[in-house]
Parts: sequence; C-alpha cells; structure tokens
Amino acid sequence: QVQLVESGGGSVQPGGSLTLACVSNRATFVAPVQQWWRQAPGQERELVATLPTGGKTEYADFVKGRFTLSRDNAKITIYLKMSDLKPEDSGMYFCYMDSVINGDQWGQGTQVTVSS
Repeated sequence: QVQLVESGGGSVQPGGSLTLACVSNRATFVAPVQQWWRQAPGQERELVATLPTGGKTEYADFVKGRFTLSRDNAKITIYLKMSDLKPEDSGMYFCYMDSVINGDQWGQGTQVTVSS
C-alpha cells in the first residue's frame, strides 16, 4: 500500500523553479524525520533536505539557499520548493518518512529535468 505520493516534478530551464509535494496519510505522517532525496541516472540516491520533528531543517550543501523544505500538518504534506534550478539538479526526487507506526516509507518519486 502506497503511503507517500509525490507530485510537482517537470521540465524547466536553468534558473527556473518547481515546488514538489509529498502527500502522506495521518499514520505515516507521525515521523521523527521527514526528508527529500534525489537520484540521478547511474548515481546513488542522495539526501537533499531533512526536517526533524521539533528541530531545524538541514540542507545538503549543493542546495543551500536555493531549496526550502516545509510541512503542512493540516494537509499531511511536505513540500520542497526549488529555485534557481541547475542541470545538475535533474533526477528523480523521493520523499521519505520514518513513520513511528508504519516504519520506513518511500514515495514512488517525481522526475525533475532541468535543461535548456
């Protein structure tokens, strides 16, 4: 059963913006850590941003100042607002939650392509 569903990916030119969304269910959303990861073809999955419950959001150096992770508890959704996108930001973006009730949960991914 799919617990997380990402959306918002697409194709943009360098310098453009996208906002990704990851819709959860209430059981899965109870998670100490909520994250966004990405994976480019032929490369390992890499952590983009982490939102710990009650803690400070942390970002990978390669997205600092350009990406923002946020959470809407009422909509049981986390977002990744991406700006000033670069070709190297292209890849499949995944959300992850270490759900207290349902364990480790990954979404199916949403594709981001940055090219001119």
